[in-house]
Order: sequence, then structure tokens, then C-alpha cells
Amino acid sequence: MNTCCFLIFTASLAVSAIAQEALPKTAEVFEVDGHKAFLYAAPRPAAGKPWLWYAPTLNGISLFGRKMYFEACMKAGISLAGYDLGEVRGSPASTAKFTLFYEEMVKRGYSSKPILLGQSRGGMMTLAWAFRHPDKVRAWVGIYPVCNLASWPLKNSKAQTLADFAMTEEELNAKLSEFNPVDNLQGLLANKVPMFVVHGDADVVVPYELNTGLLKERYTAGGGLISVKLIPGEGHKVGPSFFECPELVDFVLVNSK
Repeated sequence: MNTCCFLIFTASLAVSAIAQEALPKTAEVFEVDGHKAFLYAAPRPAAGKPWLWYAPTLNGISLFGRKMYFEACMKAGISLAGYDLGEVRGSPASTAKFTLFYEEMVKRGYSSKPILLGQSRGGMMTLAWAFRHPDKVRAWVGIYPVCNLASWPLKNSKAQTLADFAMTEEELNAKLSEFNPVDNLQGLLANKVPMFVVHGDADVVVPYELNTGLLKERYTAGGGLISVKLIPGEGHKVGPSFFECPELVDFVLVNSK
């Protein structure tokens, strides 16, 4: 390697190291209405200060540990934030509390139209907020997300679901269509909110057909833009298919502008 090439190579490594060091290693933690919010601010925010709102946020933002996603957002100037309400399931009451967090983020100068990303039960949290505030959503992303209140929470987490809605099972079932995101897509369709989901076709915890499959069917029928990457033979797990998905990264980057 000649001297010129060596100097260029060394400088490139130095720039890369500085960029790496500049990424936040811990979240800024602040309170909103007695609950903790977590924020990883992009070192150099993109125009309009875009942000990715992640759920579930439970004592921190687990997406921080997904290197590919975290670094892609930070380097593109997209901040990452979340709000810890515990095991909520998308009731009007918990959605209203999420709105307080959203309002605080906007007060801090962040975009009034975040990208929402829901993983597993976080799908219900984010979609419930999105369908009630469709004009405030830039895009929605799901990682094997719960989209259908009828398919999962009452079956797998009845106590948490009924507590969030403050209803008996009979009362909730009677009003299910009022609260179920897949039954309330009109506002998101009217606002042309794009969606992307990655899901496994062997998921027995959050079955594809009853969740992402149903969402895709109804959103497409309404003229909505939704892309789904269906992973053959994979279920509800942490792995590269779901946390190193280049299509997901591309979708977030394109829709952050």
C-alpha cells in the first residue's frame, strides 16, 4: 500500500471510529405523567427531526440492542424513543397516556409525524394509537405484530387486556369492533399511511393469518400501501430474519424524509 492510500485508509478508519463513538450509548430518561420515557437522540438529526417510536418499551428500549436497526437510524439522523406504560393493550385510556408522551416529544422539537414500530404486542399498542391519530403518523412498521385484538390478547394475556380496558371479558367482546385496529383502518387509509411488516409463517404465538395477513388483506382492499415480508418456516423469535431485515431499514429511511 503506498503512502497516499495508507493515509486515506487511516483517515477513513478514524472518521468511522469517531462516528461510532458519537452514537448514544445510553438513553436520556425523563418522566411524562409519572411514567418513564426513553430517548436515544440522533447525533445529527435529519431535517424535521424524525423519530422512530418503538413499543413495547419496558424498563428501556430493547431495539437499542439491535445493532443494524439502531445504527441505521442514528446515522440517518432518526432518533429512537419509547414510553413505558407496562403491559397495556391499546385501550382508549392507555392510548391517551401515549398521547401525552407524543406531545412531549413534539414540544422537544421532534417531528409531529413519527414512524411507529410495534414488535409483537407492541403492534397492538402502536396500531391502537395510530388508528386514533392517523393524521399524526408518518408510517407504521411491524415485527411479527399483534394487529387483531380478537386473535391474541384475550387468549394469551387476558388479565392484562381486561385490566387495560377496565372491562369484563363479556363487555370487551361486545365492543370489540370499536377497539380493534383491524376494524378501524379508515383514518389510516385516508391519510395514506404506508406500512411494512416482517412476520414468520410458522408463528404460533401471533399467527400470521389472524394478524398481519388480515391487516394486509383489509388495508390492500381499502387501497392502502402495505408491504409484507413473510419468512418461511420461522416463528416468534429473535433472529436475523426479523432484526437484520434490510427491507425494514430501507422502509424506515425512505419514510423518514
